[in-house]
Amino acid sequence: MTCPCGKGESLDTCCGPYIEGKKLPETAEALMRSRYTAFATGKVDYILETHDPDRRGEVDAEGAATWSKDSEWLGFELVSAENGGPSDSAGVVEFVAKYKIKGVTLTHRERSIFRKADGRWFFVDGQIVNGPPVKRTEPRVGRNEPCHCGSGKKYKRCHGAAS
Repeated sequence: MTCPCGKGESLDTCCGPYIEGKKLPETAEALMRSRYTAFATGKVDYILETHDPDRRGEVDAEGAATWSKDSEWLGFELVSAENGGPSDSAGVVEFVAKYKIKGVTLTHRERSIFRKADGRWFFVDGQIVNGPPVKRTEPRVGRNEPCHCGSGKKYKRCHGAAS
């Protein structure tokens, strides 16, 4: 079986050893991928075990189990990872998880905060991110440059006037 985290490896060589407690994830990204895989495979105990011990009381274990069981998990996409390497003590992972529940396909986008304590990574908190990241694909037009429409006017007197 291919690992649900999307790395293209088998579950037995990718996230499986983490979920089974045979290995510890070396990075915040590896922990995030394995947590997604735990949701996708119904291993909610792993979600609780990898939650920051200081904040485990905030976890709705029953709600997590229901979400895991009632959803068809469609894929994990890494958006970005900041720090969270083997020698770091903290990291942030932004990801998109796609799933289907009651016939409706949904997208969950989150920036998750991780910390490392006693050589082990833990999930601390996550913040929902609405919408895709905005990336400029063209160079920015300066207000005193000719307008991109070809009118011959400066941008500020043409299409930039509304700004």
